[in-house]
Amino acid sequence: MVADPADLPNVTHALAKAGLDDVPALTERLMSAIFTDNPEWTDYRPVPKEDLWEGCRQYLERILQILSGEVDISDRDDDVAAAIGRRRAEQGVPLEVMLRTFRLGGRVVWEALVDQAHRDGADPDSVLGVATSIWRVIDGLSSTLSTFYRNTELERLRRDDQRRHALVEDLLAGRARDVAFAQRAAKELDLPTGGAYLVVVAEMTDDAAFALRGHSEALAALHFRSVWQVRADSLVGLIALEQHPAELALDALRPLARARVAVSPKVQGLSEIGLAHQLALTTLGTSAPGAAELVTLEERFPEALLVQSPDLAQRLLETQLGPVLALPVKERDMLLDTLRAWLEENCSTANAAVRLHCHRNTVLNRLHRITTLIGQPLHGRTAYVSLSLALSTLHLTKGLPD
Repeated sequence: MVADPADLPNVTHALAKAGLDDVPALTERLMSAIFTDNPEWTDYRPVPKEDLWEGCRQYLERILQILSGEVDISDRDDDVAAAIGRRRAEQGVPLEVMLRTFRLGGRVVWEALVDQAHRDGADPDSVLGVATSIWRVIDGLSSTLSTFYRNTELERLRRDDQRRHALVEDLLAGRARDVAFAQRAAKELDLPTGGAYLVVVAEMTDDAAFALRGHSEALAALHFRSVWQVRADSLVGLIALEQHPAELALDALRPLARARVAVSPKVQGLSEIGLAHQLALTTLGTSAPGAAELVTLEERFPEALLVQSPDLAQRLLETQLGPVLALPVKERDMLLDTLRAWLEENCSTANAAVRLHCHRNTVLNRLHRITTLIGQPLHGRTAYVSLSLALSTLHLTKGLPD
């Protein structure tokens, strides 16, 4: 005899109501199934046993409440499945483990209702209809679990990112002089507390990208540990050298520079990250606007001194080359190019002439013109240093008058 489909909801309600009295025993059955059925797939180590037991009880009870008609979740997410999803995500239980537990719970309920149906003498066809209802409920609860689990996981990742961001900002501010903070930061960022470090600063380009791309992968391929922080106008990296030479990291990063990138000198430990960051920022200022290069402080000490004292650098420029800068553009640029070539060729007029594609006497005449304009000799250690720094100031600021 085939059961009347109209009776199926009533049969389901009746069996589920009877099952509500057995929830504690069903919970024990589910707990046993979790730890005996493919236990390698059910990693609940972060969850206290009492907590897991209570979660299983609430879940089984909710299945039966829905099947019995006591609870209607047709137009909303179930609060029990949502709470379980949030809690297990916070505890770090894998989602696959939770979904498997929900399926096991569905099987426990199904077996319990089949036993109850046999005791009640229910029609076998009606019991098959109960199975459809059970798995429809399990699917809905599993969907809610997954949604709230993933949302919580995303929130946790955002909090982790915010905490890591704050840690790096504190390191850049020099807080790692506090030993306890340095140890905590090292643990959370997976960095050594001591040993040599480099700090990298890469500017943001006009197209809102950063001057480095592929840096993390390039360093990881060489087994460097590094942490990178996106800031409002720059990208900052902390590179732990450990047993690696600094040149290896620089060689990996240099070809990746798409705009201005600066690297600090080596510093010792997280306690000196703040100092390294300041030195890297100073070094970044030694690259002319629009340059695409990676520079180190060791390569740019004179320019770094100018960057550190911009007012003094401007006064030096005006004192040393002011009359030349006041000339018409064509003559000004010709004299500056000649002076630069002569200094870079170790004050050799012959070499400067070759470089400038002109006669040696032409170079001498131009140098004499500069001497007359600035009212001081070009020879001598003081003159060489002052004029070189003045030309560097021009290069840094591109401050040539029109």
